[in-house]
Amino acid sequence: MKRFEGKVVIVTGASSGIGAATARRFGAEGAKVVLVARSKDDLHAVAADIPRSMCIAADVSKPTDVRRIVADATGEHGAIDVLINNAGTAVMGTLEEVDHDGWNKVIDTDLTGVYQLTKAAWPALKQSRGNVVMTSSVSGLGGDWGMFAYNAAKGGVTNMTRALALDARNSGVRVNAVNPSLTKTELTQGMLDNDDLIAKFEERIPLGRPAEPEDIADVIAFLASDDARFVNGVNLPVDGGLSASNGQPPQV
Repeated sequence: MKRFEGKVVIVTGASSGIGAATARRFGAEGAKVVLVARSKDDLHAVAADIPRSMCIAADVSKPTDVRRIVADATGEHGAIDVLINNAGTAVMGTLEEVDHDGWNKVIDTDLTGVYQLTKAAWPALKQSRGNVVMTSSVSGLGGDWGMFAYNAAKGGVTNMTRALALDARNSGVRVNAVNPSLTKTELTQGMLDNDDLIAKFEERIPLGRPAEPEDIADVIAFLASDDARFVNGVNLPVDGGLSASNGQPPQV
């Protein structure tokens, strides 16, 4: 299956986890993949498996880096067909525990970075009648204990997705998001190492396990493809059925 043959796809946060899996999935489907992350060495390790790829070491929270991402991608390929806003970070803690630096770290990367790169890439996306896929989270659909900064950022991405889809009316650009639950990545390794916590997740998730990065990447590729050509403004939970629950614990 080569749904993205010749298409130019930017993937942020591509050095590990969901981003790396997504970059590999697009590469397998024929895309010219532009991998973006802060670590150049980690990017090149991922890109080694992806034909026709290029790496851009950049921080999406920095406006100068964002402009360089778009300039380098269009300079090399002449177009942008798909933008995957996946770069993200998290700071755990309550309002009383998270300081301004922690708050800014999450908001600058997870929310402002998404705004900045989407805005910078928008003219090219309009020209190609392309699309954007955000990596939001189930934490952008409801609250968590001790994750208020991350909830705020991902809630912003969730509603930004809806608003951008509306504002893109008649431009030909689609905007959607995936909303994963717990996924096996470097960012969640501390949680994955907590056997008691994982048991609680497995009890709540009907499929009985955390997601693999590839589980999310495959849905991102679907939303970016012509198979989803009439899907727009959607926040799609990729959560093993977690959001099917009303929140009460299993009773049987």
